[in-house]
Amino acid sequence: MFRRTTLLVAGLLLIAGCSSGQQAAQNREGQAGFVSGTGNVSLFAPADRKPAPALTGTTLDGKPWSLADQTGKVVVLNVWGSWCPPCRKEAPDLVAAAKELGPTVQFIGLNTRDLDPAPARKFVQEFGVQYPSIYDPNGKALLRFRGQISPKAIPTTLVIDKSGKVAARVVGEVSKDTLLGMVHDAAAG
Repeated sequence: MFRRTTLLVAGLLLIAGCSSGQQAAQNREGQAGFVSGTGNVSLFAPADRKPAPALTGTTLDGKPWSLADQTGKVVVLNVWGSWCPPCRKEAPDLVAAAKELGPTVQFIGLNTRDLDPAPARKFVQEFGVQYPSIYDPNGKALLRFRGQISPKAIPTTLVIDKSGKVAARVVGEVSKDTLLGMVHDAAAG
């Protein structure tokens, strides 16, 4: 009898969990789930840095973009989606950091899981984002960073040093001051 009761309770919990998961999925309006990080910074010593994978794509304004073309520059890669609340919160800090650092640092967004580019373009316009963003609706470009960025950890920001290696990472929302410090460390190392 105890075993039947345990199985019945487990089955009911499973059904309840699935129905609440279905409702949560419906509330995201077709978007896959994401895990917002804590904003913890990981800095990598020059000897411990791993090469960033090849990243190419078409930007939201239809232009080709390639990480290989940025050799010799520090690159800030921010993974974002217009549907992501922490992305909206950090956008002003990213814009301010890009403006302060100027053309010596290349900022690039990696817009993921926006199935239609219109909301992403509206996000860029709303926040005054001046740097390009690769449009990656299906996450294929993001998957190239397996081991460095979790596909569900949105937003994530990487700082890639002048030699194309990942110097720093923030999983979660990044502030302007944190980002400026990360870029300074990457440029120095």
